[in-house]
Amino acid sequence: MSVGRWVGLPSTDPRSAADWSRRRIITNNLRSVLGRAYPRTRGLARERSWILFEILLPFLTTSAFVFVYRALKAPPEYIGFAVLGGAMAAFWLNVVWMMAAQLYWERDQGNLELYFAAPMSFMSVLFGMALGGLVMSSTRAAAVLIIATVVYGVVFSVEQWGLLLFVFLLTLSAMYALGMVLASLFLAWGREAWHLSQLMEEPVYFVSGLSFPVAALGRLGVLAVATIPLATGLDAMRQLAFAGQGTTESVLSPTVEAGLLVVMTVVFLVVARFALSSLEERARRDGRLTMRWR
Repeated sequence: MSVGRWVGLPSTDPRSAADWSRRRIITNNLRSVLGRAYPRTRGLARERSWILFEILLPFLTTSAFVFVYRALKAPPEYIGFAVLGGAMAAFWLNVVWMMAAQLYWERDQGNLELYFAAPMSFMSVLFGMALGGLVMSSTRAAAVLIIATVVYGVVFSVEQWGLLLFVFLLTLSAMYALGMVLASLFLAWGREAWHLSQLMEEPVYFVSGLSFPVAALGRLGVLAVATIPLATGLDAMRQLAFAGQGTTESVLSPTVEAGLLVVMTVVFLVVARFALSSLEERARRDGRLTMRWR
């Protein structure tokens, strides 16, 4: 046995060296994913006051829509619409603030150069952010959903649990893939990232039908379902979660919307890969990341 195998180095065989290099790359990327997910999951236990605010404030927002529907004597399923939308809002906030603007904040803190210098794919960094953010957002979303369901007596009528879970996972994958695209764009746009993140918060809530059926928006609702993962996933999950309860008209069937979510996930991942590669190339060529506006 060669000395290289004893010390963990690849042998002189080209095939063995290629396999060793491939394993090393995969290991580094997996460590990057875990390294970026760790502070977001560990932070839940270290700063417990955040849990209170992360649950209380969204619950109050959801409660406001519930009381509006009760005052208007709307159908009972509308209260369920507001509760389900309030739970999904946690994931969208995480995409906008903890994913899209994260690289811009990392650059201001001086950590971005370390990411480019490390032997790993930039996609693994963003995937770790998404994984950790998913754990954080899930606690908030589950708390809002459970508390509001018990307090306001929401009755779900699910006939296809498997399809509902599948649509939920597809919605998350499409949303976080979109977050990867926005992360690269926000990094390139520099200071405008802060304004864009604020701009995308409330308008997306409106066109996604966060507290009402998106079909009520007419053609704008159809456009939102075709382009915004939050709108597509919410419309499909509401149809599946309140089946047979006299739910108002929807834009498309849940099966078609699940297909749209698959397409969105693939397209957003490809665009994110291309955008991040362009940023790395610009960083090596020009020594800068932001775009020139002149």
